Amino acid sequence: MKVLLRERDKGQVTIEFLGMTPTIIVTLIALWQVVLVGYTYTLAGNAADEAVRQGTAAERGVRQGVCERAGKDKLSDAWRSGAEVTCGGSGYVTADVDLEVPVLFPGTLSFGFTVHGHAGAVEEAKP
Repeated sequence: MKVLLRERDKGQVTIEFLGMTPTIIVTLIALWQVVLVGYTYTLAGNAADEAVRQGTAAERGVRQGVCERAGKDKLSDAWRSGAEVTCGGSGYVTADVDLEVPVLFPGTLSFGFTVHGHAGAVEEAKP
């Protein structure tokens, strides 16, 4: 009798795995998207740090251009295309970077979610 039950259950694991495959794939896609959101936050913070570092050493008249160039310099093309870098302040310089979160693959569609990075530093004294 036990032999007959085992023969009837052949392929059960395969059927259960095929049934769970869509759930596994959706879970992996969701986790990957969360990783991209986190990575975009890291890039925005780093770009703001780089921008404010260069902005504090630049003259006030050219600060925005120097700051924007430095903020976008280390970004890859996928994030650079939608990046917005603004700098301001006197005495205490601030930099704000807005990056769009991509959908699944960087450089493709935008998620419609923008990540904000902010940094500030005291302006360097001019000799």
